[in-house]
Amino acid sequence: MRARPLAGTAAGMLALAAVAAGAAPASAADPAQLSVLHGVPGLTVDVWVNGERTLDDFTPGTLAGPLELPAGTYSVAITAADAADASTPAIGPVDLPLEAGRNYTAAAHLDASGNPTATLFTNDTSATAAGEGRLTVRHIAAAPAVDVLAGGTAVVSGLTNPKEAVLDLPAGTVSASVVAAGTTTPALLGPADVPVAEGTNTIVYAWGSATASPATLALATQTVTGLHSSPSGVDAGELGLVSEPGTNPWLLTVGALGLVGALALAVARGRAVVPASARATRPDEDR
Repeated sequence: MRARPLAGTAAGMLALAAVAAGAAPASAADPAQLSVLHGVPGLTVDVWVNGERTLDDFTPGTLAGPLELPAGTYSVAITAADAADASTPAIGPVDLPLEAGRNYTAAAHLDASGNPTATLFTNDTSATAAGEGRLTVRHIAAAPAVDVLAGGTAVVSGLTNPKEAVLDLPAGTVSASVVAAGTTTPALLGPADVPVAEGTNTIVYAWGSATASPATLALATQTVTGLHSSPSGVDAGELGLVSEPGTNPWLLTVGALGLVGALALAVARGRAVVPASARATRPDEDR
């Protein structure tokens, strides 16, 4: 299924979400919310859900969603573009176990050694104090441990792939950069101004590869709002390569919606359960 223009995709998502919700038992609890990030540089892919091709030619740097889905397990495989089937995936198959009422981001990315992998993150939607916002930093790049500097001082130290760090901060703007652990220069990403909004979880992903020639490190950002009450959802966006001259790598743009809409279509066609050994990494389970 080829990606459609944004307006048509949004309408399709609404219809597909209704189909997916109809497949859930009448007594089902609140749905899960799922966003998807493609963070594997240089690899245009096809995405298969429950054995069905759901998106052709999905490009790096795309962050899509969220879509409300009934709680359950969704089997996902990612292949090279235009593969005949999902029998030789570049990533997966992995299962995405989604709990009712939780907010997730599934990231296809490189591990620290540069091998394609997938990680399912649980987004922190707990309430923030009045006047505060939340900053989440996720390391999903082929790179060693990093520090995150704010005003030249390390506020996150020794962050490794695929871990995250979560900080509750006064609302405002943080001047931040990412450097190799234990150093202050040169910056691998940034420095740049990161807005921290009251009642919002701003999630920043470092993805790509520091060892590629040239390096392909980039940043992607999403925001989860409504942390002073019930979360209102995720506004997804993407950021360009830091190496591009004249660009601000922290500038948000609107993310594509096609992949997550396709996930719902696959749900309507039936779920598949995969072996426990194929499960996506869950960084929240070992913190």
